Amino acid sequence: DILKDQWSPALTIKTALLSLLALMCSPEPGDPQDAEVAKMYMGNREEFDRTAKFWTESYAKPSSKEDAISRVCEMGFDRESARNALEKHSWNESAAVNALLGGA
Repeated sequence: DILKDQWSPALTIKTALLSLLALMCSPEPGDPQDAEVAKMYMGNREEFDRTAKFWTESYAKPSSKEDAISRVCEMGFDRESARNALEKHSWNESAAVNALLGGA
């Protein structure tokens, strides 16, 4: 367990990420990193799955390009201008809006 007693400064980033990936793929509720999450996992798996799905959808998935275009259009810009600005600024919404407002 690299998050507890097996940590070493000699670990490579690749090794650390592989260990975290393994932890995410095979949770250990008997030895949890977060007691509340483990309690829900063991006591109400259906609620745990719903909560995990919500958090994943809300915080772990990148927005689609169409969503970005829609958000910029909601600010009053036409679709073609929004798309062009987003493409020019590598889909960075803040940079695209600044450009549309005359900032770049």
